[in-house]
Amino acid sequence: MSSEVLRVAMQTALRARTRMVERIREQGVRDERVLAAMMAVPRHLFVEEALASRAYEDTALPLGLQQTISQPFVVARMIELLRTGRELGKTLEVGTGCGYQAAVLSHVATEVYSIERLRPLLDRARSNLRHLRLPNVRLKHADGSDGLREAAPYDSIIVAAAAPKVPPALVEQLAEGGRLILPVGAAEQVLVLIERTARGIRETRLDAVRFVPLLPGTE
Repeated sequence: MSSEVLRVAMQTALRARTRMVERIREQGVRDERVLAAMMAVPRHLFVEEALASRAYEDTALPLGLQQTISQPFVVARMIELLRTGRELGKTLEVGTGCGYQAAVLSHVATEVYSIERLRPLLDRARSNLRHLRLPNVRLKHADGSDGLREAAPYDSIIVAAAAPKVPPALVEQLAEGGRLILPVGAAEQVLVLIERTARGIRETRLDAVRFVPLLPGTE
């Protein structure tokens, strides 16, 4: 690819990313740090080349292995809900996928631990993230329902797949004052925000969503 063609492609992607962020703002996300993080990460680098022209549409896109890269608005919305009135601190992401959300989180969290049950996807995420040189992101091949005890407790936990119920291990790995956000349900899914307070666990049900299921084990 010539330098001129590359320059035009980069400018086109930047304009598309700008429109994506403005659309997310219009949909109600107001956290400027979250919006800046969405602007900073080139989403087209995380999707299949054949889908690169659709990278900045507000839709989930297939990754193969029956997995998807989440809709940009949903990524921003979930991170904003975790951040409201606080910093993310040490963050666990369940479901690395292609690595896109981990890259966004790296701009707003102190540390990001991201776990993925499918080895081929994890390898793809490592390759995608290597070019961005994000020193605060660590990836692990593990069962998401079990969390990652070796680095617990976490100030924030975000889950990119729908669990039939809230996994107890994830709640246990929340620090006091910590928040966990995840989709819960099967045919009908809803975002659930879990907060660990000095008085105990508080649960809030939020938006209707659609995610792939959170499956047990590793492959």
